[in-house]
Amino acid sequence: MTIGGKTMEEALASLSDMTAGAVSIGKDEHLQRIARAQAYMREQGISAIYVNAGSNMTYFTGTKWHASERMVGAVVPASGAVEYIAPAFEESTLKDFMLVEGNVNTWHEHESPYQLFVDTLKRMGIAPAEAGGTAPRVGICESAAFFIYDGIRPLAVGYALENARQVTAHCRTRKSASEIALMQRAKDMTLAVHVATASMLREGITTVEVEEFINRAHRKVGASGSYFVIVLFGEATAYPHGVSYVQTLQRGDTVLIDTGCKLHNYISDITRTYVYGEISARQRSVWNSEKAAQLAAFNAAQLGVPCEEVDMAARRSLEADGYGPGYKLPGLPHRTGHGIGLDIHEWPYLVGGDKTPLDVGMCFSNEPMICIPGEFGVRHEDHFYMTENGPKWFTEPAHSIDDPFGLRK
Repeated sequence: MTIGGKTMEEALASLSDMTAGAVSIGKDEHLQRIARAQAYMREQGISAIYVNAGSNMTYFTGTKWHASERMVGAVVPASGAVEYIAPAFEESTLKDFMLVEGNVNTWHEHESPYQLFVDTLKRMGIAPAEAGGTAPRVGICESAAFFIYDGIRPLAVGYALENARQVTAHCRTRKSASEIALMQRAKDMTLAVHVATASMLREGITTVEVEEFINRAHRKVGASGSYFVIVLFGEATAYPHGVSYVQTLQRGDTVLIDTGCKLHNYISDITRTYVYGEISARQRSVWNSEKAAQLAAFNAAQLGVPCEEVDMAARRSLEADGYGPGYKLPGLPHRTGHGIGLDIHEWPYLVGGDKTPLDVGMCFSNEPMICIPGEFGVRHEDHFYMTENGPKWFTEPAHSIDDPFGLRK
C-alpha cells in the first residue's frame, strides 16, 4: 500500500542512514570559487566585494558564521588574498572556523567596524578616488543587514558602493559537480522520508504528529532533522505555506507535505500531494493539471532560454485547463520556481521579469502550484539542474495520484 498501512515504527524501520560517501566541499574548491570571482571582478571593473557572515561567506571561504548585530565578514579583492573583519574578542573563534585562512582585521566594542572596513580597503591597496577621479567600485553583500551598508556609506568617501550580487550570483548560480552531488543526495534522503511518511498515515492523525515523524525520519536517513516541514490536510492545502491551526486527517482529504533537510550545508526541498482514501474526480483532475504544468515548465527549461519563459510555459498549461489567468485564483498565485543551493531560495527565479538566461549548473525548484480556496490545493515540487544537454531532474516527479511514488509501477 502506498498511502497508510504501517505504524510509525514500521515506517521508521524502513529507513537507514543515506549519507555514506557524501563529501563536504573542500578547501581547494573554495579557493577555486574565490579565483573565479576575482577573475569576474577584474572583467567587470569591480575592485572588491564584502561578503557578510552567512551563506555568501561560507560559499567563498568555507568559514561558517551566523550573521548578527556585529559586523563579521570577508573582503574579497579583485586581486590578492581574502581578509576578514570581526570583533576582536571573536578572532580566535573565527580562526578556528576558518577553512580559507586570511588576516583578521579586528575592532573592539566601542570602535567602528565600518571605519575598519574602509581602512582595510585602503591598506589592501584599494585607494579612494581623489577629486575628479574614478571611484573604485566596491560591492556590499546583498544579504548584509541595512545597518552595515548604512554604517559604511558615509565613511566610504571616494568609493562607489554597489550591490555585490552581480558577483555572488554569477558564481553561486552555476553549481559545480560537487555541489550537485550533495544536493542530489539530500533530495534522495528527503524523497525516502516522503515515502515513509505516506506509508504511516492514518485517519485521525494530526499534522503535528506527522511533522514530528518527518523530523525523526530525516534524522534516521542521516540529517540533523528537518530543515523545514509543512504538513497540510484538506482545505488547508490551498494555502501554499500553511495555516496557523492543527488539522486532523480524514478519509478523502488531500494531503500536502513540503519538507527538506541539509547535507553539508546544501538543501533539499520536495513537495508531494496525494489523497488519503478514496480519490474524487475533482482531485484527480486538478492533480493531473498540476503534473502537466510541471512538465511544461521542465520542457521549456532549455539552455539560453530566459527564466521567465519557464514560468510562462507553466501558466499556459494551467490556463489551457481553465486556471488563472496569471496569478488569479483558482490557479497559480506565485512563481513557478526558485534557485536552490546553500540557501533554500536563491537567484535566479522562474518568474515573470527574470530574464536570466538558463545556463549549465543552475538549479531550480519546479512547483507551479494550483490553489483552489475553499477546496484544496495541489503542489508537485521537484528540482532540476541544467546540463549541457538541457534540464535533468534531481528527483522524478510524482508518478500518478493513485501511485504517487511509483511503488506499483
